[in-house]
Amino acid sequence: MADQPAIETRDLRKTYVEGVLRRKRQEALKGVTLRVERGEIFGLLGGNGAGKTTFIKTLLGIIRKTAGDARLLGLPAGDRRGRRLVGYLPENLRVPRHLTGYTALELYGNLSNVPSSLIRKKRGALLEKVGLAERAKDPVRTYSKGMLQRLGLAQAMLHDPELFILDEPTDGLDPLARSQVRGYLLELKNQGKTIFLNSHILQEVELICDRVAILDKGVLRRVANVAEITSGRVTVGAIDGNGQPAAPEELELHLDLTGNEAAVRETLGNLPVGKWQPYSATDFRLVTRVPSQTAVDDLIDRLRVAGVSIVSLSRRRVSLEEAYLEIVAEAAD
Repeated sequence: MADQPAIETRDLRKTYVEGVLRRKRQEALKGVTLRVERGEIFGLLGGNGAGKTTFIKTLLGIIRKTAGDARLLGLPAGDRRGRRLVGYLPENLRVPRHLTGYTALELYGNLSNVPSSLIRKKRGALLEKVGLAERAKDPVRTYSKGMLQRLGLAQAMLHDPELFILDEPTDGLDPLARSQVRGYLLELKNQGKTIFLNSHILQEVELICDRVAILDKGVLRRVANVAEITSGRVTVGAIDGNGQPAAPEELELHLDLTGNEAAVRETLGNLPVGKWQPYSATDFRLVTRVPSQTAVDDLIDRLRVAGVSIVSLSRRRVSLEEAYLEIVAEAAD
């Protein structure tokens, strides 16, 4: 099923029911439709209670969906054939404290049906890769949280899966170790692997991911390329059920101009002006929005014909964190 996406969900829903006499229903996933292509690094973003962990556990078959469809590598979520092809790192990996780095890999490898002889052949190189070679024979009860995360990455890679689902893989790591993890993930991508990444460290996601999805209170708010979501485009209208803009997006421009004020305003015409800051009778800073790059070029031509000098022009750029906060805030309005 190599022609199938790595992950595909359609109207995926999960409702938890609490209590016996007064049964309280809580919708954790509210119709999530998402497609992750093979060979990409995909980031799932969302705050506490957004539904990220529920989404991952539903994909893996750890919990059952309430409605909708979820598939991994072309197979139904929870299907053993698909799970064998997944390397999973949970947010808080629980490792029996008496195990060492070596024996922990044997345990997890055996759970993935990897022969012990192959585990013993691969474990040294894997622990070397994640920086645990010198602690391979030490009990994991002596490991720090960051070291346990490294061990978790090693066990996820042990059986050479096609798809990696990593829940907060850099949690507890220092900046150098986080940089090393990014290197591992890029190496896996270059090998044709797919990485599905859940992280609250948005700077990490921005550096490593090709595309991201923003999940908020169980609702998919946006799916886009990282470059697109940080480009400063402003959505004019609502988001559809697939997390895509249901209305056009506009480019926000910041301009410093020199010229006659009446000529500037006439040239702008019906374009919205979000900020107008005069420095003198002929020098202005303003912010406006246009629908496309073609419209940017047309505006520049019209300003020059009107005798207005363009001192500077820049498109609004935002960090992934800023874009995420704006999208969530828009959804709350």
